[in-house]
Amino acid sequence: MNDQHPHSHSDFTEMDWEELAPVLEREAVLATPMYEQAADWLRTLLGGAEERAAGEASVRRVWDVGSGPGVVTCLLARAFPHAEVVAVDPAPALLARARDRAARLGLADRFRTHEAELPGDDLETLGTADLIWTSKVLHHVGDQQAAVALLAGRLRPGGVLAVAEGGLPDRILPRDIGIGRPGLQARLDAAQEEWFAQMRAGLPGYRETVEDWPALLTAAGLADTAGRTFLLDLPAPLDGTARDHITARLARAADQYADLLDETDRKTLTRLTDPKDEASVAHRPDAFFLTARTVHAGCAE
Repeated sequence: MNDQHPHSHSDFTEMDWEELAPVLEREAVLATPMYEQAADWLRTLLGGAEERAAGEASVRRVWDVGSGPGVVTCLLARAFPHAEVVAVDPAPALLARARDRAARLGLADRFRTHEAELPGDDLETLGTADLIWTSKVLHHVGDQQAAVALLAGRLRPGGVLAVAEGGLPDRILPRDIGIGRPGLQARLDAAQEEWFAQMRAGLPGYRETVEDWPALLTAAGLADTAGRTFLLDLPAPLDGTARDHITARLARAADQYADLLDETDRKTLTRLTDPKDEASVAHRPDAFFLTARTVHAGCAE
């Protein structure tokens, strides 16, 4: 249930981005505490403490590759107030929302958008960057090592490539929720893994890759690789925004994994996502949201 922003060409052409944009936006806003922690960490990797002490700013260019509607792009603009930020995404509708968001937040003078899709589109026209951030994007590229190398090659000396991939699966409900069979979450995890493997194998240019992200960053010529995991813990009872997010994610899981779940679990998901059902996420006092995202980073020499 962690996959919301597909970037393979086949997935991209089938998506209704106007419809999906509010879901992506809500997800990113909900996860803002995690992204703020990640930005604080990246500032330390880029010499943030020294910059603040000296009143200088060496971070002048930041890219968000696979930006979606620009929530994190705008967060990065605030974290690096002297930088021009560039939202890079293949979906014009999402880039339009990113521009609108930047304007509402007073960031338009430092905010650009660039329509491009990894790995086929050339990023050379953008020049280079001090920080390149990409979240849940590279696993949608057939050749992940080539994608890492492509992005690493656009860094300025001392620049950082930050790849947010992996972490822990979302946790949203207890093991026994009183309807269906106990252990639904575990079966959703298994279905997601199977769906993910099939998705990866069908990508253009697919190459089997050991997802050792520090090793991939090192192989791309980056040094001082590091990783940090950031936690989002929203305990029960949830507010309406979090409940809406979980309901949307479960509805999407029911659609994506329909052939990988049995009839009992499909019926359980129907009840969980029906706001008229008292057993749904909309009414449950035991629904929570716990997740973790890992960010891997490497520095250009």
